[in-house]
Amino acid sequence: MEEIVSRNSGVYARLLLGRARHLMLNARQKEVAPFQISPRQAYILFILHSLGHKATLTELANYSDRGINTLSMQMTRMEKDGLVKKVREIPKSTLLRFELTEKGLDIYNKTNKLKADKAIMAALTEEERQVLIAMLKRIITKAEKYQ
Repeated sequence: MEEIVSRNSGVYARLLLGRARHLMLNARQKEVAPFQISPRQAYILFILHSLGHKATLTELANYSDRGINTLSMQMTRMEKDGLVKKVREIPKSTLLRFELTEKGLDIYNKTNKLKADKAIMAALTEEERQVLIAMLKRIITKAEKYQ
């Protein structure tokens, strides 16, 4: 990569960010594959667990980087797989919440104990991780202006 892009360029930084993301995602995919879920599904299970085991599509969209339509299709697949179920808070209401099923909670508990992400991030000290988080937040804030 260094042969084709100057190390001092923004392009090089973007390529490194992309490569790190790709490699971490591949590691996560390998870890969650035995549970027959994707890293995205594992993340949705994490969000649901963190929000008290149930949430609306809007709430899920606020915590993920997916639009409601994409998320709706994902939730339909996860419901078919028995990971979540739709619940109407009030009968005949249009407000739907999704909640973890026993199977979804079990898989969340198992995938939450996986170690690849932690092992990879252990390459940085706590102070370096905090600096990285601050820098990534600044990049995200700037990039969101172009959406």
